[in-house]
Amino acid sequence: MLQRRTLLATAAGAALSLGLGPARSATPDRRQAACDAMALWYRLVLELVRHTPTMSPPVASRAFAYLGTIAHETMAAVDPEVTSLAGRLNGLPPLPAETAAAAAAAGAGAGADAAVALAAALHAGVNAFFGNTGPTGQRAIPALGRRVMAEAARGLDPGAVSAATAAGEAVAAHVIAWSEGDGGAVVTNLGFPPSWPKPSDPWRWVPTTTIALQQAPLLPDWGRNRPFAMPAGLPCGLPGHPPYSEDPASAFFAEAKEVYDTGRALTDEQKLIARFWSDDPMLSSTPPGHWISIALQVLHDQSASPALMAEVLCLVGVAVADAFIACWASKYDYDLLRPVTYIRRTMDKTWEPLLITPPFPEYPSGHSVQSGAAAEVLSAFFGPDLPFTDASHVEDGLPERSYPGFFAAAEEAALSRLYGGIHFRAAIEHGLDQGRCVGAYAAALRSGA
Repeated sequence: MLQRRTLLATAAGAALSLGLGPARSATPDRRQAACDAMALWYRLVLELVRHTPTMSPPVASRAFAYLGTIAHETMAAVDPEVTSLAGRLNGLPPLPAETAAAAAAAGAGAGADAAVALAAALHAGVNAFFGNTGPTGQRAIPALGRRVMAEAARGLDPGAVSAATAAGEAVAAHVIAWSEGDGGAVVTNLGFPPSWPKPSDPWRWVPTTTIALQQAPLLPDWGRNRPFAMPAGLPCGLPGHPPYSEDPASAFFAEAKEVYDTGRALTDEQKLIARFWSDDPMLSSTPPGHWISIALQVLHDQSASPALMAEVLCLVGVAVADAFIACWASKYDYDLLRPVTYIRRTMDKTWEPLLITPPFPEYPSGHSVQSGAAAEVLSAFFGPDLPFTDASHVEDGLPERSYPGFFAAAEEAALSRLYGGIHFRAAIEHGLDQGRCVGAYAAALRSGA
């Protein structure tokens, strides 16, 4: 298996090795070829997120949802045993009849050419959603595209390759066209409004940094985007946080005191947990990318079929994308200040949290919502008690961590924000609940649900 950064560097240099060993048969196993096409594109995407300035966590979650939909709908187009999500994902129409017929013909033989179709479809999708990535990524995308297609097409009749390529590209174009009307297609100024009114109420969010761009909060309209599986009315609401108060006897003060006291007495293990799940933009694949990485690891360990792999990647992507829509809607409804603001105001003017505070309102915790949503989907596919080991940050110098199940990982991810000094407990616990609600809509779309 190629390491993530090695993949980016070698793809950019057009020297990618697919890691299949020196002895290759004339015709590779079609099932494995389809899985390899998805895995290699996704591993590159996890690295591209780090190199694309607009890829804040909400924007990255959107890209993962659409790429997953492209993979799933490509499988549905070429394999008669896979059912399309058209009409079940909000606003996704079925393929035009002519395109669907051509795709079905290209996939005659139970999806025999799914690898070629996936290679072409994901290449088109990555071009669409990462077209503004950095120069290394701009070189890596076409280089990887050539090599993945060469491997996927090896041993196949050129006519079959041409037909499957056209089918994959047609599916990608169909999904990309659908994406353009969701409200999140255009991100200007890295997602920060040019100005933001100064709050008059003491509980409202205020900037937590002197960086000029971050004097306004990130993507305040993201919660208005069209969701994927969740109904448009955003049904996964929140019970609310303790009422704002500066009274030392109040519940709000107690939550802030917990953040303060925890931050002053962190153990080495708590610091490790905070950093393991921090997943900062431009330094990582972001929180949604972390859960996509977990999904890829589990799919590999389970020797998943191409159809299952595409479905899991699609629905985990859908879950985290809907999670950020729901979470962002709630964040700007409540518009709550961050712990660092409150603690410096009421307890200790010199206090510093372990992690850098993100530039948007506090309630609820985005990490909690999207982790709860992803865990809900993965548990629906693999069961809630599947042990797994997460090696997502080994290349970043952090050791792998093992969990007895997906919700255990989600709970640790959520609690990491308390250790990092980023969130109050209500945002963590209520965020997990909101995430499970959001994730249930995505999980309900799985085959046989």
